[in-house]
Parts: sequence; structure tokens; C-alpha cells
Amino acid sequence: MSDRNKGIFLLLISALGFSMMGAFVKLSGDVPTIQKAFFRNIVAALLTLGVVLWHKERLFGKKENQKLLMSRSALGAVGIVLNFYAIDNLVLSDAEMLNKLSPFILIIFSALFLKEHARRYQVISILIAFIGTLFIIQPEFSVEIFPYIVGVLGAVFAAGAYTMLRVLGNKEKYYTVVFYFSFFTTVLLLPFTVLFYEPMSATQWTFLLLAGVFATVGQFGVTLAYKFAPASEISIFFYSTVVYSALLSILLFDQIPTLLSVIGYVIIFSASFYMFLKNNHLDKKRVQQEARVKSS
Repeated sequence: MSDRNKGIFLLLISALGFSMMGAFVKLSGDVPTIQKAFFRNIVAALLTLGVVLWHKERLFGKKENQKLLMSRSALGAVGIVLNFYAIDNLVLSDAEMLNKLSPFILIIFSALFLKEHARRYQVISILIAFIGTLFIIQPEFSVEIFPYIVGVLGAVFAAGAYTMLRVLGNKEKYYTVVFYFSFFTTVLLLPFTVLFYEPMSATQWTFLLLAGVFATVGQFGVTLAYKFAPASEISIFFYSTVVYSALLSILLFDQIPTLLSVIGYVIIFSASFYMFLKNNHLDKKRVQQEARVKSS
């Protein structure tokens, strides 16, 4: 597999992890948003702690990378809380749609701050996928506007966090980055969780622990993905979360997709497949050119 295809595969796995996380957060019911975010991150911190210790790496990274690690963690922490608030206060599909704006915003951030050039076919594919997302979600913006604004802001902060991942690149091990982020967010949310803590049933404990496990899967996936390829080339595949969420809605919430939703699936998969073919074509051309250079 090329680095780009590795990034695509990891983003698909990451999207599934985050979809499962969102479902379990929704299933956990009437628990404070901060409390949900805390348990999501403490589970991830404990799981990644074992990985970091196993590899005998630094828990908190190198001194010269602290600003980047801190920035990535702070942006991600705010993004998680805002996203969980949206999940708690909106229809799950609406919350997912707003969160999936982050790959689109990431393209803009990458162009502005990282000077990554987006080719025309990539921009077209992203716009088509975004339109497909609207077909699937069919957002109902007739209720109070505030939770929707929060959802959009959550996507903005998430995109900022993913931009920091691109800047970090290979400067830190991916498991160190995940542990740093999870530990940072856990410590940040601990006092708020203690202050506003509400008792939970065994079922709610189970759902939130599972949310933490799947969030860890998603976090590892996205952290590794952006190490392998630029955001402008692979971020469209993160839209697969919307498809996963639709399937989970059928299985867990007994919500059957409408005809418009099915059209949205076709649009997103068509856009993804189109970009996948274009990327592979460019890979082959680059390999052929490199082979000519070596042979000459």
C-alpha cells in the first residue's frame, strides 16, 4: 500500500471508531456533557498509557514539541466537549453532519497555514461529498439555533487539532500524541466532572466505557492517517462516518434511511471512489517517473 492508501484505510477505521463513540455517548442518556467527555478521555488515557510504556517512549513527548502538543490537545479538548454537547442536544444525525464539517474546514486550514496545495479534482470531490452529506442528514434547523452553532464550532476546533497533527508529522510517536491529548483533556475536565458529577447506572457506565474504547480506536486511526498523507488528499474519506452513523441508527435507534439518504450514500461513495482512482493514477505516474529517472 502507498502512504496515501494507508492514510485512507486508517481514516475509514477511525471514522468507524468515532461513529461507535457517538452512538454510545447518545445511548448513555441524561449524563452531563462534561462527565461524558471526561470518561471518554480517561479510558483513552489508560489504554494509550500501556502502549507508550510498552514501547518505552516518553509519556509527554520531547521538550521542543510541547507547544504543538499542547495546542493540538487544547483544540481537541474544546472540540470534544462541543461535539458532545451537540450530540446531547440535537438529533444524532444533525450532530454528526455538523461534526463532519471538520474535514472540509481542515482543507481550508491546511491551505492557509500549511501551504498544502489542493488539486481541482480534490476540491470538487470534497464539495460533492459535502452535498451528499446534506442529502443523508436532511438537517432540521427549525429548533433553537444555539446547539447548531456549538456543533459548527466543534468542527472548527477539531479541524484545528487535525491541522496540528499535520505540523507534528513524525516528530512524535503517534501513541505519545494520543496519550498526551487524552491525559491533557482528562486533567482539564476533572474538576468540572467532580463539581457537576451525577450518579450513573451500570448500563451508563458500560456505554461510556465503550465510548472511550472506540474513541481510542478513532484517535489512533486519525493520528496515524495524517502522518501518512496530506489532509487535502485523504480527509474526504472521513465522511464515511456519516454512512456508519446511518447504519448504527438503523441497528440501535430503529431509524430507517429515507430515499434522500440513499441518494446521499451514492453521492459520497461516488466522490470517494473518484478521488481514490485519481490518487492511484497519480501514484502510478510518480512511480513510473521515478523509475525513468533511476534508469537514466
